[in-house]
Amino acid sequence: MIHEAEILSQRRLAPDIYRLELFAPRVAEQAQPGQFLMVRTSISLDPFLRRPLSVNAVDRRRGAVALLYRVVGRGTRLLAERKLGKRLNVVGPLGRGFTVPLSGPVVLVAGGLGIAPLFFLAEVCRQRGNEVILFYGARSQEELVLRRELESLGIKVFWATDDGSLGERGTVVELLKKKGLPPAAPVYAAGPPPMLKALAAALKDMGREAEFSLEERMGCGVGACRGCAVKVREGKDFVYRRVCADGPVFKAGEVVWE
Repeated sequence: MIHEAEILSQRRLAPDIYRLELFAPRVAEQAQPGQFLMVRTSISLDPFLRRPLSVNAVDRRRGAVALLYRVVGRGTRLLAERKLGKRLNVVGPLGRGFTVPLSGPVVLVAGGLGIAPLFFLAEVCRQRGNEVILFYGARSQEELVLRRELESLGIKVFWATDDGSLGERGTVVELLKKKGLPPAAPVYAAGPPPMLKALAAALKDMGREAEFSLEERMGCGVGACRGCAVKVREGKDFVYRRVCADGPVFKAGEVVWE
């Protein structure tokens, strides 16, 4: 489960947003949409904690795995400085991923870097012959990354930006409510907590359930430290579940949004 992965490419997609491709055949063979890797970002133990990064794409033939991330602090800044041919120490794939449908249309809702796990899900669904409809929103056009790659998948995309620079002006949740959903199509979403909270409320009003990939800070990535616990409903009670080990994918209706 611990791998020394060679860096195959490091692409800057937008200010502070990078796509990293690794040669990691065992990870590529095992990874499922919605799972993640815990990545050591430097060659030393400083920073001590690994960073959780969703598996963004897999090429099993080449043994390659892509990760999408934003530079937000020292750890990810160090990761962005890592050079081609160098090796990264990674743990995974980890977590419980999405329930991939066998057939029929699917709806994906991505906010910002929520596209990271959903792109992998879209790839797998298209390989199975599913029709894929994506609602994708961000603050501006330049943060709507992987547009060319999404186009190559042959999926239908509805765009939303806060500043109106591409697609509808407003949030991706507002866009979804405007366009509506195909009947009975399963819904999958990933993005920042405020977006997921708003989407959960909208889907509840529509009488629809969904699977959400949650974002939380993680310490260990394997459930030992319990630093990423979230409150969920269990029958009439509330319990805490670990995003890393029990998730990161949960049903939208079971998460307690506070």
